[in-house]
Amino acid sequence: MYALDGHAIEHSWKSVTFAFCRNNSEMRIKDCIAWLWNASRGNHLHILCVGVTGMVRVAVSLFFIWVCKGLIDNVTGQSEGWSLGVLVAMMIVSMAVRPLLSLMADRLARKTEACMNNELRMNIFDHLMASRWDSRESRHSGDILNRLIDDVPSVSEVLCRGIPSVMITTCQLIGALYILSKMDVRLALILLFIMPAALLLSKSYVSRMRKLTHDIRSRESAIQEHIQESVQNRLLLRSMEYTPYSVSKLGDMQSGLFRNVMRYTNFALFSRLMIQVGFSAGYATAFLWGIFGIRSGAVTFGTMTAFLQLVAQIQNPMVELSRQIPAFIRVMTAAERLAELSDAPLEQTGKPVVLTGRAGIRIGHLTYSYPGGEKKVFDDFSHDFTPGSLTAVIGETGIGKTTLMRLILALVSPDSGNVVFYDCEGNKAEASPLTRRNLSYVPQGNTLFSGTVRENLRMGNPEATDEEMTADIGCPQDGSRRRSSIDPLKNHRVNSADDERKHALPFRGDRDLLSFPQQDDDLLEESVIADN
Repeated sequence: MYALDGHAIEHSWKSVTFAFCRNNSEMRIKDCIAWLWNASRGNHLHILCVGVTGMVRVAVSLFFIWVCKGLIDNVTGQSEGWSLGVLVAMMIVSMAVRPLLSLMADRLARKTEACMNNELRMNIFDHLMASRWDSRESRHSGDILNRLIDDVPSVSEVLCRGIPSVMITTCQLIGALYILSKMDVRLALILLFIMPAALLLSKSYVSRMRKLTHDIRSRESAIQEHIQESVQNRLLLRSMEYTPYSVSKLGDMQSGLFRNVMRYTNFALFSRLMIQVGFSAGYATAFLWGIFGIRSGAVTFGTMTAFLQLVAQIQNPMVELSRQIPAFIRVMTAAERLAELSDAPLEQTGKPVVLTGRAGIRIGHLTYSYPGGEKKVFDDFSHDFTPGSLTAVIGETGIGKTTLMRLILALVSPDSGNVVFYDCEGNKAEASPLTRRNLSYVPQGNTLFSGTVRENLRMGNPEATDEEMTADIGCPQDGSRRRSSIDPLKNHRVNSADDERKHALPFRGDRDLLSFPQQDDDLLEESVIADN
């Protein structure tokens, strides 16, 4: 018997699993952080470089404030220190360096965000395609698409821009408070109390905003599902005169989304208002402090200018941090939704098991019922599809023809019994994802993918030459006609199951077991053929 030892595909970003994905509970913040850490693995150094570059720019900005103070005091004769020429030179250098550092940080952030966006979407897509098929799958393709298209960029943006922004603003806040405390410790303490108090007051609405964000994203997914289904089945909807109801349903769904968006907007505006009130109070305090300081002679004109500049250096980080609150709420919701996709168990992987010579399939005492169903599709079923034989499995709808094919393809596993592949040389292997190499499968209906006919044909045989493909679809061998037959983009459609088999089977002819689901009449809906 062939060994079936395989290993599950593991991605480093997905080393943390969450029970919440199975019981729909809310992800804890520490679990969210752990998932984001693993999702950004491989980009940690780039994210750190973005933050460090920004912090250097902050240091240059604070240095510029110190230089401006020195220039004013030097001109007004209120202090002695560096010469006027040196101070002017330092001001020019700092003004030139700041935009360069800003451009460097922005370019690195954009590059890191684009790379991480592609990597994260690729990893989740790879996991979805390699995960085990679940007959009870309730997640709509529109919902999955919405998560891959919208949630992945949300995560990438916060990790590659939000995290460095927090690093930069924190550095800027600490640096500005430190310099301000060196000039006047009392003013620094007053500002330190006023603005964080407003920020903390706005945080009282974080939990409600998080709930609203989750509901908004869920409604957006539902809208995308409805649009996708309606467009895909628009001819059926028109035939049944259901189009007005479909349009009306979309309107109702969008109205619900609009109400939640406005509720979220109101909470966000209240949070921003609290921040602005605190900032206004802080600026007024610094301005009046400087005015009365100049009047008493305790503060110079240069020091007052520095006060106002430093207040801005403190306010800007606070504003930025307040803006990051909704962003981090969104990314927690996005992380929950993406982690649900990455929680699906993976199929067995490894080296394909390829039988030699003529092959057969032996089914022994097989029992199977779909999860959650009471009816047994198969109950102690046994049969031997011997090598070289021709067998057609026919029956009415729901009798189990498709389920039998899924069991042979190892898309589902039997409750008991087994499905074994064997050949005339005594080799055998129990059905698994590794034994699919022995099967040729032609799906029911016109299953084609976007692209050229050539690309669709090569799904059956990636090594097929143009001559083989041209011969398969019955085209003459002259170059122009041949190339026009296999190269069109999206303009060559398969019109029947026979047409589809004509395209696919010759490139699967090196396999002994052939599987044809088809619709020829009411009874003969599908067939499974084992042929030499």
